[in-house]
Amino acid sequence: MARPLHIGLIGGIGVAATVVYYQRIAAQVAARGQVMKLTIAHCDSKTLVNNNLSGDRDAQAEIFASLIGELAGAGCDCATITSLGGHFCFAETVARSSLPLVSAITPLDAYFRRLGFHRVGLLGTASVMRTRVFGGLSDTETVVPEPSLDDVGRAYQEMAVSGICDDTSRAFFHNVGREMIEEQGADAVALVGTDLGLAFADMDPGYPVVDAVDPHVTALVGLATGETSLDHVVGEKGST
Repeated sequence: MARPLHIGLIGGIGVAATVVYYQRIAAQVAARGQVMKLTIAHCDSKTLVNNNLSGDRDAQAEIFASLIGELAGAGCDCATITSLGGHFCFAETVARSSLPLVSAITPLDAYFRRLGFHRVGLLGTASVMRTRVFGGLSDTETVVPEPSLDDVGRAYQEMAVSGICDDTSRAFFHNVGREMIEEQGADAVALVGTDLGLAFADMDPGYPVVDAVDPHVTALVGLATGETSLDHVVGEKGST
């Protein structure tokens, strides 16, 4: 086994998503009888949203790089962004990062393949859906909620910033997912927005749902417990 690593999370984007990561990583490490080393640096979600909408990748990468510096100062061995939407500037962040950066996108193709899903409907931020997860899926066919993509993106953004999903919003997301299954032939709906747990957790919408957080958490747990080495999940200061 490799040496257990101190994991650094860039959180706050949104807070609910960070809690999901924290809870799942802590529970899985504890289930293995180990003690976790983990530090969280808070990122302002509104600033990220503005940089995302304006396409200012360099500005957000500078912010991430500063937070990664804080995590390095706290003794972290690697870092990750707890938001798929936040990966819009991943390459720019890797170039500035003082720590290896673990991607949430890299494991997705293999994860969908293991589950037997070849065509998935994407549900998340407008940028994640429009770019088909920033072009990071090479083996998976994807569909997105057209023509309501921008409406879905706005609803997701509001939920992520507020950390609240009311019954109306929950029904909206469930219906959008159902349309991708019934009208666009998706095998499953992939939650590629971390905060969508607020809308789908512990609920059965009547169709298969996969959470993109799961393979990312699995990779981080492997690093935290020493079951996986950084060589298996990242290249030099960045994602494979």
